[in-house]
Amino acid sequence: MTRSAVIVNPSKVVDLDERRREICAALAAANWPEPLWLETTPDDPGCGMAVQAVAEGVDVVLACGGDGTVMAVASVLAGTGIALALIPSGTGNLLATNFGITRDVRAALDVAISGARRRIDVGVVEGADTVTGHPGTFTVMAGMGFDAAMVGETPDDRKRRFGWVAYVVSGLRNLHRRRMPLRIRLDGGRWMHRRASSVLVANVGRLQGGIPLLPDAAPDDGWLDVAVLTPRDITDWAQLAWGVVLRWGRTPRLETFRARRVEVLTSRAEPRELDGDVVAPARRLMAEIVPGALLLCVPAERG
Repeated sequence: MTRSAVIVNPSKVVDLDERRREICAALAAANWPEPLWLETTPDDPGCGMAVQAVAEGVDVVLACGGDGTVMAVASVLAGTGIALALIPSGTGNLLATNFGITRDVRAALDVAISGARRRIDVGVVEGADTVTGHPGTFTVMAGMGFDAAMVGETPDDRKRRFGWVAYVVSGLRNLHRRRMPLRIRLDGGRWMHRRASSVLVANVGRLQGGIPLLPDAAPDDGWLDVAVLTPRDITDWAQLAWGVVLRWGRTPRLETFRARRVEVLTSRAEPRELDGDVVAPARRLMAEIVPGALLLCVPAERG
């Protein structure tokens, strides 16, 4: 008997009652007991609910929401051995995208019920603790600068209406954003000085729309892949975008590195984000990999 909990963000689901019936019916058909049903709140994106699910001794937690819900639940489940299943219902759903889990609820439930289980790494960001005291954890990537400003300036109603395309308007508005003077250090090595628009520290490589920013990044290799974006003007941004989309061997204005611990220091407080959720601005971003910390439900062919 597989015991489960469903942690759902009501603001990401059009018909909550119908979604509950659909999920419960699929689990019942698989001979799973009635799931523990927990709804997030504006004050708690899912951490407290995940703590309750762990205390109840469940085997699988189904996160039905966007990237913020997944990040909150993952921060609690990391290191517990309890599996996380994804029922994508938000705007980006970046972790689901990177594992080929679609927004089709029935297909996502099939993955949760009969898919494979895969241990993946998570990243932890110092000084980005959640409301329940769990560390700021990311499964996809952490960012500082342009990407965080773009995410923070995109209204929720626009995201609900247009999906990930809603970020385009905010992105265009931030193309002229002043670059950050910064220092970056990898695994305690020497400090490198850069002027960058954005620094991304990634566990997987695909961005919104499936764009392969870091195609060599793997979620279970024990490494963080780092992208430093240094475009100066619109022409540089265009060249960088084409280089990423067309997978040029060397993309202009993009430096990539690999490390287990990444430290970024800036001259002023900058916007920051974890898995598409904005956290408090700061002058520092310190991220570290935790290998194999999270058990994830994935399609059988990706197990």
